[in-house]
Amino acid sequence: MSIAFGMGTRGRKALKWLAFAAVGLSLAACGRYAYERREQWRSDLESRCMSSGAVQMTRYVQRGGAAINGPGGCGMDYPLRVAAQSQGLVAYNQPQTLACQMVPTVDRWIANVVQPAAQRWFGAGVVEVKAGSFNCRGIRGGSSNRMSEHAYGNALDVFAFVLSNGHTVVIRQHWRTDGPDSAFLREVFIRACDHFTTVLGPGYNALHYDHFHLDLARHDPQWTRRVCRPRPETVMMPQNAQPFSQFGSQFGGQQQQPFGQQQPGAYRQQAPSGNQGSFGLLAPR
Repeated sequence: MSIAFGMGTRGRKALKWLAFAAVGLSLAACGRYAYERREQWRSDLESRCMSSGAVQMTRYVQRGGAAINGPGGCGMDYPLRVAAQSQGLVAYNQPQTLACQMVPTVDRWIANVVQPAAQRWFGAGVVEVKAGSFNCRGIRGGSSNRMSEHAYGNALDVFAFVLSNGHTVVIRQHWRTDGPDSAFLREVFIRACDHFTTVLGPGYNALHYDHFHLDLARHDPQWTRRVCRPRPETVMMPQNAQPFSQFGSQFGGQQQQPFGQQQPGAYRQQAPSGNQGSFGLLAPR
């Protein structure tokens, strides 16, 4: 049945004008980035990652087909379809399209940060991450017209963690609570700064109130600068959070203090010079 069925002449005209306006806005968005080119470092990074053997093709990580090339340099040379991380132990709620370098970096964050924190605060492991990834668009809320890292498969948005005991920790619901859920989220957020070059979350701006944005953007030619917002020293641990066990007890030992004061040196704005991992990535610290 036609959407316009039963409308008068005036209503059908209004509907047509709305359709024309929507098409015009879409074309304008494409034109906005039409002359941007994908930086060479992105292709170099993907190529080095693929040839290094850092990512093995399995039932959980597969080649996503041909290279993706969209407006404004959007896309990637070797798109990967990732159904799960950690060799299948941590599933995504839906398959993610990611550039090669993101896959081992997320694996390290999960193994070194997320799972120990889950055991510490809940006595359970993380079995699923609710997330989003590739999206050919510009940076939302920014003052520039630059493309988002999501446009290159170089970013992951994390919304929630599902635990092996059935509990789900949702960033939108639990970040501002005063218990283990919030403590877990704040720990994995701050320590993500040791693995990714950009980490954004609740408290940074209104667009990040419900998720963590993690990416591997190159903020300077030497790969030394990292951006973590809100700043670690401003992130307070919940006062009433009691850990399930002493696993990783160096975190949360002084709940009244800012996270950055509890663990001096756990996060550094500058990465070690010359330490860029096996295929050009900043190694975790």
